[in-house]
Amino acid sequence: MAAGYAELLRTRHAARLLAGTLVGRLPNATAALAVVLFVRAEGGSYALAGALSAVYGVCNAMGQPLLGRAVDLHGQLRVMLPASVLSALGMVLLAAVGLDVLWLAYAAMVIAGFFTPPLEGGLRALWPGVLKRADRVHAAYALDAVAQEVMFAVGPLLVTLCVAAWSEGAALLVINLLGVLGALSVVVSAPSRQWRSGPREAHWLGALRSAGMLVLIGAFLFVGLAMGAIAVAAVAYADEHGGGMVSSALLSALGVGALAGGLVYGAREWPGRPESRLRLLVCLLAVGYVPLVLVPDVVGMTVLTGVAGVFLAPALACAFVVVDRHAPKGTVTEAFSWLVTTFGVGAAVGSAVVGPAVESGGAGAGFAVAGAGGIAAMLVLLSTKRFLGDPVRGTAGTATAENDRNGAAEPGFRAGRQA
Repeated sequence: MAAGYAELLRTRHAARLLAGTLVGRLPNATAALAVVLFVRAEGGSYALAGALSAVYGVCNAMGQPLLGRAVDLHGQLRVMLPASVLSALGMVLLAAVGLDVLWLAYAAMVIAGFFTPPLEGGLRALWPGVLKRADRVHAAYALDAVAQEVMFAVGPLLVTLCVAAWSEGAALLVINLLGVLGALSVVVSAPSRQWRSGPREAHWLGALRSAGMLVLIGAFLFVGLAMGAIAVAAVAYADEHGGGMVSSALLSALGVGALAGGLVYGAREWPGRPESRLRLLVCLLAVGYVPLVLVPDVVGMTVLTGVAGVFLAPALACAFVVVDRHAPKGTVTEAFSWLVTTFGVGAAVGSAVVGPAVESGGAGAGFAVAGAGGIAAMLVLLSTKRFLGDPVRGTAGTATAENDRNGAAEPGFRAGRQA
């Protein structure tokens, strides 16, 4: 297993692109925590901190697919670097003005959120050209999903260390400076500078004109909902079982499970169609969420959350392979960004929905929301098989999609015009 990943990372540019993307995404991964800590240090309420974080999240959800479309049209360097700088300047503005002028604080969150560069989608658009072989690309998607788990664990720790060493405002500046440097490392690399999207059909829906993409977005909205519900339900469970580090232990177990599952999944090439494999993985993911409603003792619950996380990274990795196969030609970065955005929106919805459930039925009811989200995702995929069939190929079996990546033809659309 380790040898396969080592071979992948020894491929020219691979380690740099992965590391740069992860560092570049630190501001997004830590924004919620960093903003809350800053607002509280400035004397603001939790309500204000939540409102500012929500504005950041909503604008981020709006900006990712739009910036992804811009990347497909104009290239990574021209879009991602300016976006990264603008996003960082938004956080700098927040750190500079504080809460004295509230409209400026909200404007800072709009700028920081909307201009967060779509580095995650951009990296996945680069992998086929860098790694050349399909088995390596699939392994890279899995390794990317695993690395995200590490980032979301390390990022908050880095924020905490910056706050302890300097201040909450300094943490905002340091994290966003690192983000710009990470994005810079990616976009000045040869693969990023040379990458060009295929010609795309002029259509206002962009990637969303693919029925397969709509199915994936619907399914992973519910997967995200389940994840958001688990995060809140874990805190409620901790309150019912002694508090302290219980919630952290549960969420860490979830991350460790995802880490292990992703490493195992990416270590081999799986037979069969990725669409069928995705349905199986999401079914297993849903099955893993259901037992959480049992809310046993802390040891048992930690085991259950670890098991629940096992199929998350494999499902995400497989989903990106399916995106690669079904995104309309010339929309690959936008398509990847839509999936990332949908997952995040689902998590936000899950966090909101699970609150009343926990208040009325305790942690068990909260985990029931997560189970319902997993089952809904499973049902979406199982009921829409005809929209996730094999992508149509051109004459003589030649692939017609972008860079011969997914073989998806676009019946009903004329080629040649740029969107």
